[in-house]
Amino acid sequence: MSDSTERPSGRTALVIPCFNEAARLRVEDINVLRKVTDARVVFVDDGSTDGTDRLIADLVDEAPDRLALLRLPVNRGKAEAVRLGLLHAIEGGATIVGYADADFATPAAEVARLLDIAADAPVEVVLGCRVARLGADIERPAVRHYGGRVFGTAASLALRMTVYDTQCGAKVFRVSDTLRAALATPFQSRWAFDVELLDRLRWSSDGSTALHPDQFLEVPLQSWRHVDGSKLDARGSVDAFGLVLRLIWRRRSAFRRR
Repeated sequence: MSDSTERPSGRTALVIPCFNEAARLRVEDINVLRKVTDARVVFVDDGSTDGTDRLIADLVDEAPDRLALLRLPVNRGKAEAVRLGLLHAIEGGATIVGYADADFATPAAEVARLLDIAADAPVEVVLGCRVARLGADIERPAVRHYGGRVFGTAASLALRMTVYDTQCGAKVFRVSDTLRAALATPFQSRWAFDVELLDRLRWSSDGSTALHPDQFLEVPLQSWRHVDGSKLDARGSVDAFGLVLRLIWRRRSAFRRR
């Protein structure tokens, strides 16, 4: 069960999952986002208890044509908040949908760039990619970076396609029957749902190819900043690696049966 404001209309929609984000959700980020893109923004309040829903409701009241609030009465986890938000946007008529984190570690201008690329490029999925390189401003703790490289390698094995950064919080999708099918049921993992979603888009339930690797595009971000307050803990990390290992085993088993 959920409660929502009027469903946003428009061809592009961005979902922002929120759970107790009153201290990290900055109005200035939302204002920048509204200036650099005309995408409809769907905030999904995931049963917050710190007043996040009231903060978002005030923002929506100021721009009801651009912003919407989907309330989940109890905490369902980020995976389910994202899934329900994407379905909400699709039901509202969006043809391009995406999601980003409430702390805007991926800056609003970069999120807008990903949305534009998804609208113009002949691909189905656009992934933000955090690559530290000359000319880019990527601020990421070393432990998170190297842990991400190990996880990214395992995820590539699971997906059977080369992906550098599955866990960047900014992703955009072209709405299709394949995407609808991928979002039809809740994800198994609360923390590695990004990989699970990519797996559902990459492979059909019978093990056949759904989307070809050429239909995925990773876009190196120009800037990304680490924001304290991540809710991922050791238990979540174990959950994420456990999902990837299960996907690797499932994919290998499927290919052996052919």
